[in-house]
Amino acid sequence: MKTITWSPSEFELEMNTVWSFPKRGDWATHDATYRGNWSPYLPRNILLRYSTEGDLVLDQFIGGGTTLVEAKLLNRNCIGIDVNPYALQRCKEKCDFIGNNYGKVEIRKGDARDLYFIETESIDLICTHPPYANIIKYSNYIEDDISRLSVKDFLEQIKIVANECYRVLKNTKFCAILMGDMRKEGHVVPLGFEVMKLFVNAGFKTKEIIIKEQHNCKTTGYWKATSIKHNFLLLAHEYLFIFRKIGTH
Repeated sequence: MKTITWSPSEFELEMNTVWSFPKRGDWATHDATYRGNWSPYLPRNILLRYSTEGDLVLDQFIGGGTTLVEAKLLNRNCIGIDVNPYALQRCKEKCDFIGNNYGKVEIRKGDARDLYFIETESIDLICTHPPYANIIKYSNYIEDDISRLSVKDFLEQIKIVANECYRVLKNTKFCAILMGDMRKEGHVVPLGFEVMKLFVNAGFKTKEIIIKEQHNCKTTGYWKATSIKHNFLLLAHEYLFIFRKIGTH
């Protein structure tokens, strides 16, 4: 039986704009079984740099619950939202631990495009990892699941998400979004920068653009042979955008 440790054995706050975590992190209740979930080193860095203990954090695409676990461990209160019942149940299980000086986690079903139950300018930090259009489809039947959408339709909905982020975030506070690119018919679809533009158009200032290196990519077998045959590079990076709200509309 694995002995649970409640913090990373080795951790240093990232100091530049290229982040790389060869060991994705498996402390507390973290694991890599939820497809596409991010390394806990990312939200840990974001939470420590852009929030303080007792702050209210929002993750409106909770997925496997990584952000929620880190927020709780670091004594941040967190609201976790998703449209997928499976994600909600999984996150409840992931956050079902107790300890001194832990934050409170509220998990509820909801749509990132309509956070009507969250007051305007009440959130101290947004820390989230949305789907990358339809690269990974998280359901086949949930109508509000934007991971089922084409790139064009996905971006139209992310525009609404960006506006809601701007509304609920307190002035001068930060919004952290991880987004990757994709390839279609041999050409790169710059999904990351398209999403960045939508958040800028919503009123945010771009504080940082961080390049996050992907590890454990499937670079052998089919994709390696295909990339050589058709002469394209395998995408091994994602963008972590740190936006800041300055002023109000």
